[in-house]
Amino acid sequence: MSAAVVPASGHGALSGRRVVVRVPATSANLGPGFDTLGLALSLYDELDVTALPEGELEIEVEGAGAADVPRDASHLVVRAIAYAFESAGRRMPGLRLIARNVIPHGRGLGSSGAAVVSGLLAAKGLLEGDVELGADALLRLATELEGHPDNVAPALFGGLTIAWVDDGGPQHKKLLVHRGVSPLVFVPEFTMSTKLARSLQPTQVPREDAVFNVSRSALLIAALTQSPELLQAATEDKLHQSYRASAMPETDGLVRALRAEGFAAVVSGAGPSVLVLADGPGRRLEAAALADAVTDTPWEALMLAVDFKGGTVREYAEGST
Repeated sequence: MSAAVVPASGHGALSGRRVVVRVPATSANLGPGFDTLGLALSLYDELDVTALPEGELEIEVEGAGAADVPRDASHLVVRAIAYAFESAGRRMPGLRLIARNVIPHGRGLGSSGAAVVSGLLAAKGLLEGDVELGADALLRLATELEGHPDNVAPALFGGLTIAWVDDGGPQHKKLLVHRGVSPLVFVPEFTMSTKLARSLQPTQVPREDAVFNVSRSALLIAALTQSPELLQAATEDKLHQSYRASAMPETDGLVRALRAEGFAAVVSGAGPSVLVLADGPGRRLEAAALADAVTDTPWEALMLAVDFKGGTVREYAEGST
């Protein structure tokens, strides 16, 4: 039975409370770690939320996807805030929401997961002092909204995350990435539907392919945390990338070209972006030069770092800037 919904802190006390949220992009799978491994990257969406009198809703969006996202209660951030308030048994206030989007939409960099996490962290900030939304609750709510924890876990907690679900719900373990790992992301102009990408995978795979991915996933943890020189071998995959290749031939071609030259290149999430886990800044520059030479497809090369903090929320006093 759901909790009775009561006003947060009573008598409209939230009106005027303002929080600012910052959430990183993420890359899931990392080759063999399908639906399990995720990495937070230093590319951030920012959300500025002010509580208004109940029933009011103002939404401004700038940056990535601004022309396409709704400006009503169906906006994913608003839905996430509403979900958190409902879960906490509190009545949601009105909202003024200013979204500054940097994470590309539909490119395999966790934009929907970032939106979900942004909304939940905004709710956490607005409810501060009344209801405590801890790490476990945030991961549970985010997974319920997103459907799987591999993107939302690194968006919430930063670093490299292993995510799984057991009888107690979604769980995660955060690991620190070796300082020699230098991420590079190639972002194309075209998009890819996560739903379509998942539909291309078989429901069953050969036993030897499953064993192959188990070994590479275990090796990938060692490569990312201790031995970056093993990254190319550790990012081999037989569970999902080859099945999706026909839907994004440009992505597949770039991954193959990079791997042929010794780079640990994988499809980022569901694609179509390509993630390279270089074992040093110099190798990252070499990968960017190679991509320019082997493809006519325009790719934006983003030289990023691993984000170690995850999503953050700051509360501001009323009227502050």
